[in-house]
Amino acid sequence: MRLRIQRERWPRPALILTDTPRPRCPDCHGIGGWAHTCVSPEGEYDGTDWFECFCWDSGKRWKILPVPHFRRTGYSDEPPF
Repeated sequence: MRLRIQRERWPRPALILTDTPRPRCPDCHGIGGWAHTCVSPEGEYDGTDWFECFCWDSGKRWKILPVPHFRRTGYSDEPPF
């Protein structure tokens, strides 16, 4: 398991510890899966399915730290961080 920290903005800002795909995976080449286009028997486009690779589990996520909301005051063009 390879871990990284991400920032979640919805529904409440927080820092999330999540799993990442293996960068040298021979099946997905580090993307974490692949998209497959679905076509009906009549030849109509039915959408795209996403298949996860075995090297990654997108469900492994842990909220480690809630982040407070920052209010913009409008006095400067700089972000509030």
